Amino acid sequence: MKKHGKKYVDAAKKAPAEAVSVAEAVAFVKANAGAKFDESVELGMRMGCDPRKSDQMIRGTTSLPHGTGKDVRVVVFAGGAAADAAKAAGAIEAGVDDLLEKIKGGWTDFDVAIATPEAMTSVRKLARVLGPRGLMPNPKTGTVTDDVASAVKAQKAGKVEFRMDRQGNICALVGKRSFEASQLVDNINALIDAIRSARPAAVKGQLFKKVSVSSTMGVPVHVDIHD
Repeated sequence: MKKHGKKYVDAAKKAPAEAVSVAEAVAFVKANAGAKFDESVELGMRMGCDPRKSDQMIRGTTSLPHGTGKDVRVVVFAGGAAADAAKAAGAIEAGVDDLLEKIKGGWTDFDVAIATPEAMTSVRKLARVLGPRGLMPNPKTGTVTDDVASAVKAQKAGKVEFRMDRQGNICALVGKRSFEASQLVDNINALIDAIRSARPAAVKGQLFKKVSVSSTMGVPVHVDIHD
């Protein structure tokens, strides 16, 4: 069992015993820092879906109204003018052959990978490297596109991906503890709405089983979310 520090233990004693509103959860997280640095704030969700069934998987993207507060490092697999446009839009690396070799050599210091449909033939060779890290470009998340410049701008502006894991959980970044409370509330509600809209038709019961808001090293607070 993980041993927590005094700051965490003290905060845990003050945490709401029952599920509270998003605004109340945000207020608690902001008032009870888990660390001295500007922690990220995350939304964790236990879904009422069966992850063993393909028709109950949840995956998608949404743009948070106030961004994530994170400097998103984007690489783009594209050649020629598309590579130039990607770099102009803020990509830290863009290309095909050179970028492939760099990643094959062990470099994965980036958060999002985008590719043109044409480049995907080569990118698939990196499936064993990018796949386990959640970095494989995918048309469903808008990371396989001919308009790479717009995709780069969207990612850097606060576009987040949500994806249910094998245990039926979704965890996503919704901002920084330094954000205004209203900004965090807006971002959380936007993400919840996006996941609700992505609800698989095969899921007949409760969609959200348990939802919590927490900072990087802080105490999670359960949130009352209705389907």
